[in-house]
Amino acid sequence: MREIIRRHIPDIETLSRQRWFRWMGHSVRHPQLWHLNRHAVAGAVAIGLFCAMIPGPLQMLGAALGCVWRRKNLPVAIACTFVSTPLTILPLYAGAFTLGSWLTGSHDAFVKPPDFDWRAVGQSLLSYWHWIVDLGPPLLVGVPLLALLMAGAGYVCVQLCWRLHVTHHLRQRARRGRSA
Repeated sequence: MREIIRRHIPDIETLSRQRWFRWMGHSVRHPQLWHLNRHAVAGAVAIGLFCAMIPGPLQMLGAALGCVWRRKNLPVAIACTFVSTPLTILPLYAGAFTLGSWLTGSHDAFVKPPDFDWRAVGQSLLSYWHWIVDLGPPLLVGVPLLALLMAGAGYVCVQLCWRLHVTHHLRQRARRGRSA
């Protein structure tokens, strides 16, 4: 499992040169932010999935701050923020709105976001702001709750899968030892 993760994550030098992480200075080089064990990866997945629900470009910043604060694997958390992409953010927010509507008892319908016009960025951002405000309490309740549910599910899945992988590996080694 570690080998798979190690092959796909950037090294400390590469990340510390990125403009998003340069401001963190030496704290980005802390060894625990790069440690690959079950608890560090599970915590990083939880942080990354939680931060994936943060709007806009602040997702990676939130994941980085969460990893520095909790000393979890930074590259894994950042990779997990990519759960929310331009293709997935609308279904995620619609699900959060539905969850929030169910909890708040609201019967409002989810409204499709306005189209983004790159020729009028300011007006488009203002339209998005009004869209979010109009969705109101169901979205304000649903987004953090969905973020917590995703983080919890990710944490449990990593813990369980890692444990199953280790158990399988130990059983294989025991079988090889008996047959030798």
